[in-house]
Amino acid sequence: MNHLVVFAHPNPKSFCRGIVDTIEAAAVGQGQIVRVRNLYETGFEAILAPSDFEGFQRGVTPEDIKAEQELIKWADVITFVYPVWWAGMPAMLKGYVDRVLSYGFGYEYVNGAPNGLLKGKKALLFCTTGSPSDVYEQNGMHNSMKQVTDQGIFEFCGIQVVKHTFFGAVPYVPEETRKDYLKEVQRVVESIK
Repeated sequence: MNHLVVFAHPNPKSFCRGIVDTIEAAAVGQGQIVRVRNLYETGFEAILAPSDFEGFQRGVTPEDIKAEQELIKWADVITFVYPVWWAGMPAMLKGYVDRVLSYGFGYEYVNGAPNGLLKGKKALLFCTTGSPSDVYEQNGMHNSMKQVTDQGIFEFCGIQVVKHTFFGAVPYVPEETRKDYLKEVQRVVESIK
């Protein structure tokens, strides 16, 4: 199984990086081939430029986008790891979605209805928050974020979201809790077939 990890956190020593390391170890332990895309490290251009948009309209895809699309084609499972900022994904990752899951690659319209073009692929999402999870559960924010990302982005493109996990209050919880979070990551990754 081919497993692509898309990682978006500017701090290379963040807890999100620990999640990525855990994913990689668990996936390799399951015999999967893993590739990690650290969007900050690669310097991915997150801004959808007018020239990109015009190129898409002409059927021309910029080379940096093509490279990312090839990785998505290669992957059976795509895991996204990112911190929640202002109830959503960082601009870097949103820009990746805007540019890479573009019309004609991620989706199309057939007789006016959307059609996801990435069917058969699975997704996992692991998100960290500064606020405690019970706060987000009580105010419905977890469900809102899942609706926007899981349904509005990935399922729209035909990708099956297998699990979307939030780890709350990461900067403030005891080290033992962070270890438990990583055990959960390992369990989820090892359950993917």
